[in-house]
Amino acid sequence: MDEPHDRPPEADAPRADAGHAEAGHAEAADASIYDEHGVVRPSFLAHIGAAIADRDTLTLRRDVGALHESEVGDLLEALLPEQRHALVELMGKDFDFSALTEVDEAIRLDIVEALPDDQIAQAVQELDSDDAVYILEDLDDEDREAILARLPFTERIRLRRALDYPDESAGRRMQTEFVAVPPFWTVGQTIDYMREDVNLPDKFSQIFVIDPTFRLLGAVDLDRILRTRRTVKVEEIMHETRHAIPATMDQEEAAHEFEQYDLLSAAVVDENDRLVGVLTIDDVVDVIQQEAEEDLMRLGGVGDEELSDTVLAASRSRVPWLMVNLVMAFLAASVIGLFDATIQEIVALAILMPIVAGMGGNAASQTMTVTVRALATKDLDIYNAGRIIRREIGVGLLNGAIFATLIGIVAGFWFDDPNLGGIIAAAMVINMFVAALAGILIPLLLDRFGADPAVASSVFVTTVTDVVGFFAFLGLATWWFGLL
Repeated sequence: MDEPHDRPPEADAPRADAGHAEAGHAEAADASIYDEHGVVRPSFLAHIGAAIADRDTLTLRRDVGALHESEVGDLLEALLPEQRHALVELMGKDFDFSALTEVDEAIRLDIVEALPDDQIAQAVQELDSDDAVYILEDLDDEDREAILARLPFTERIRLRRALDYPDESAGRRMQTEFVAVPPFWTVGQTIDYMREDVNLPDKFSQIFVIDPTFRLLGAVDLDRILRTRRTVKVEEIMHETRHAIPATMDQEEAAHEFEQYDLLSAAVVDENDRLVGVLTIDDVVDVIQQEAEEDLMRLGGVGDEELSDTVLAASRSRVPWLMVNLVMAFLAASVIGLFDATIQEIVALAILMPIVAGMGGNAASQTMTVTVRALATKDLDIYNAGRIIRREIGVGLLNGAIFATLIGIVAGFWFDDPNLGGIIAAAMVINMFVAALAGILIPLLLDRFGADPAVASSVFVTTVTDVVGFFAFLGLATWWFGLL
């Protein structure tokens, strides 16, 4: 049987191996795990890979155990799948499961599904409730219930209550560990309670005040507690929690509350105004990043795809909107078919018409991106929509005039035909104007009818600019050359 690798350094291991481990430890301790480009250093990756291959638990617990959870997450994403499984297995109880909140969903599920339920249940008990929910929510119902069944009753009830809230809601992101006291307690009682109760959360910035039914009455900031005499009652210094967040509120709406009112934490309440959790700024930062990435991906018609997804999963996420694009492309092509006779007579039209459609599409994408982002941040609403629409129309007309002049001159000299230059210039102004309108009105209309403008805007905006661009250019050409 092999000797255990996690024995003390003075055991009879070869001196060369000990020196190698010490050298690797010195490298890990003296330098960041990242290179100048912000990715995990190949030397550190090779060092950890060698330790995994040698099943060197001492080195892994020492060098990986000293990392921050986000660094462990980056390391997991850089390792091969079989190395990830081996790393978690070898580190055992020393593996920080909060690192799984820092990796792609596909990697997280791959690791969790390879572990026994007992190990996951034990790890979940040691996590903050928000991190535990983050890991459990992506599992199949059967697997999730099997893990929850192994938890103590109180912990199981708390996690189930959070998991019962809708996806991407404040209730899913909240932490159910918080500090709450009755209003008749004194400041001295509150301070003693915070010092002596070992079950309180590790970090908090507010103390909430509740009645016997857990209905939220107010809150006290920690700095106010520290500056008040011990004999003063909490109810005398508490302030009303004006920004309590309903547990069913969308997480993006909750993040907007934090941004607007510069909150560090906020109480989360149920439908009866009873305190059920707290949302903290670190969770909100993750939400803001997640929502921004989601909007960016959806603008490209990619859905919730992640870098760790398989070829089949990535293809499945992209095909639906590519299919819609194909249908819309046939619609644009049918407009060209209406003018096939004109194109056959004047071949230059076939060369120039992609320019009109392409410029309109790019201009519309610019307007659409600004509009979708403004809708997401609530900077665009019914009160300023008219002004923003007028501004975008002005931008479209001005840019249309600039590029119409430029393209008209180039086309006229290129084909030695001033008429052709004038036609494409007029078509450019028309399409840039329509592009500005489509880029702002389509997202607004989709948002008005409850559709996600980040998902659906791109296809419709592109179709509008293609159809209008082709129709304006070819229609003007047919009309003008028909008069000559």
